[in-house]
Amino acid sequence: MSRSHLIWATRGRNWGFRFLLDAGLSDPLSGYERAFAELADEPAVWRRSGQVVAVRFPDPEGRRDAAGRVIPHEFVVFGDGADVVNSVYDGEQHLWPMVEQSFEHVWDADTPPSVADLRFE
Repeated sequence: MSRSHLIWATRGRNWGFRFLLDAGLSDPLSGYERAFAELADEPAVWRRSGQVVAVRFPDPEGRRDAAGRVIPHEFVVFGDGADVVNSVYDGEQHLWPMVEQSFEHVWDADTPPSVADLRFE
């Protein structure tokens, strides 16, 4: 699965909700909103719509923001990559390893990260 087929939204300890991956879309918000449209604000959710999967799960390391809220990771997966994400568990197993090191690097920053701040191995 390629990061170019992912929208990834999250927040850090000191910065608010941001798209850290945008799947190469000029407007990731509209794709994100469509994918999560019928999902409640539950901490862990999964939904498939054709070749698009939306999945949300709490930070696997249990990190919380400065206000004490659990940090969510929200992904929209497009195309063939969506085939392997058939549950919240699958999302954690397949998506989290792709972004874990990058998030570790930026989550505690005082300001929102830029794309240049992200480090993908």
